[in-house]
Amino acid sequence: MSPDRAPRRSQVVLVEPALSQLEKLTANETHRLDRAIVAISVKPELGIPVPDTLLRDYVDDVDGVRVIYYVTALREITIVAYVEA
Repeated sequence: MSPDRAPRRSQVVLVEPALSQLEKLTANETHRLDRAIVAISVKPELGIPVPDTLLRDYVDDVDGVRVIYYVTALREITIVAYVEA
């Protein structure tokens, strides 16, 4: 019997607009955002599809975080285009 494994996480890449936004966040905001990005990397379908695009919009109302992202065809890489915390 094979051992139980945690869900496979996709690699997360932040593109320039998200990196610029990240630089402006406080340590607390970055920590909240990190939790959201980990959740998305494990379960990319969490976000709501943005109509007529490949983008997904994930909002965590508890932590006050929003992430706009898309997932590559093989679900190996999640590209983050926008962050808000």
